[in-house]
Amino acid sequence: MARDRLAALRAQQGGGNYDASDNSSNPTPPAQGRNPYAQQDYEMSNVKESSPDLGAGAADGMSGFYTEISSIQDSLRTFNDNVNRISDLHSRSLNNMDDAAAARNAAQLDELIEDTSALSATLKRRIKALERQGGQGRDGQIRKQQTGLVKSKFVEAIQSYQTVEQQYRQKYKQRMERQFKIVKPDATPEEVRAVVNDEQGGQIFSQALLNSNRYGESKAAYREVQERHEDIKRIEQTLSELAQLFNDMSVLVEQQDETINVIETTAGQVEQDTSAGLGYTEAAVSSARAARKKRWICFGIFVVVIVIVAIVVAVEVVQHQGNKS
Repeated sequence: MARDRLAALRAQQGGGNYDASDNSSNPTPPAQGRNPYAQQDYEMSNVKESSPDLGAGAADGMSGFYTEISSIQDSLRTFNDNVNRISDLHSRSLNNMDDAAAARNAAQLDELIEDTSALSATLKRRIKALERQGGQGRDGQIRKQQTGLVKSKFVEAIQSYQTVEQQYRQKYKQRMERQFKIVKPDATPEEVRAVVNDEQGGQIFSQALLNSNRYGESKAAYREVQERHEDIKRIEQTLSELAQLFNDMSVLVEQQDETINVIETTAGQVEQDTSAGLGYTEAAVSSARAARKKRWICFGIFVVVIVIVAIVVAVEVVQHQGNKS
């Protein structure tokens, strides 16, 4: 027992740990350099690493939105470039070219028109997809603003394409008039209109060819008129598609404008209601002040009456006592 106490005393003085169940006099050395919070810090670090970033989803969503907006803007630039190239090809077709060059130009024009039509359909679908995304708060407002911007740019591009096609449709018709007058210089306006609009113009042109003394030149003019008819049909089809596309996009713009108008109307009504409420509040405050003032006046009158009554009673009491004496 004495040895155990001595060993415990030595262990305590040496800073060691003594195990009562161990009769050895060698103390357990203290742990050196160990941080008692190391395990806790490690666990907290694991929690931080495993905790999801609450803003990451929203950030990724807006990042994807901006990427799509940038891609649509690139596609709009491609669309406008295609319209400019279509205008150039139309202009070339009005120039005198040999058959091979004319065929190459027509093939390029057909291919470019098809590509532009497909691109316009894709742009329409992508912009509508952005419209359906919507959103709340500040991000929602940014989405609406950016989507409305690319939508407006697309509508402008459609209008530009329509203008180009309408201009060259008119130029093709003017070229057909000149070609027909080569065959029949004395053609009446009705005959010219019938040939240009392809209203039994083939029969009129064939009859003019028989009566013309410049058969070779007249034959070339007739062939060009037929080609121009095909060009005009293609332009009419393109204009029809553009008109439908423009109507679809205009409906989207009008719907957005209606939504904005509803918001503005609601905001105006809220402002009016707020102003009316403020007026009612000011009136209530004024009424409360007036009522409080009236209460103080009534209280003052009441006090004066009490004082007068007290004075009268006192005078009566004094007089009554004087009469007794």
